[in-house]
Amino acid sequence: MELMIEYITSGRVNIDTTKFPQLTTAHDPCNYTRKSQMVLGKSYGPEIRWITQQICKNFVDMYPPDMNNYCCGAGGGAWAMPYDKERIYYGRVKAKQIQDTGAELVVAPCHNCRDQIMKGLTKEYQLPIETIYLWELLAESLIIEPWSDEEVEKATALRDAQFERDGVELEPLEEEEEE
Repeated sequence: MELMIEYITSGRVNIDTTKFPQLTTAHDPCNYTRKSQMVLGKSYGPEIRWITQQICKNFVDMYPPDMNNYCCGAGGGAWAMPYDKERIYYGRVKAKQIQDTGAELVVAPCHNCRDQIMKGLTKEYQLPIETIYLWELLAESLIIEPWSDEEVEKATALRDAQFERDGVELEPLEEEEEE
């Protein structure tokens, strides 16, 4: 999320804010809010909302939001386990919370949450929604235009600086090795 925020605030990516005009809400995964607060001392609820609101101008928050938001019922590996009835039952509160927003699009950063909301709760509780990952929301809203040679040079320099900052070393491509 921090990298998405960096790219948005620096202007490294351009966003089409008309791509998702429908009423949108964001789900707070337990791992990115409560668990992150306990382990890292930081909840990522505000980041989830900020990124979503940069893309979706028609945003409504669930109540209660962030640290007090409800679990979707798929946590702790429940999505991958054979506890469908229990998972769906525990997710009923999340389904009601989503329904109460009136949103048509739910942004879910976590893969378990996304699958539970999209494949479990939407079906079981007849929710008229689409569910999308946070990264997918950003990717789908990118404005991609051809770059000038100067823009390519600038982006390459930014990439190289970021790789150096983060200690990333890539092996050269085969065609680079041949040169």
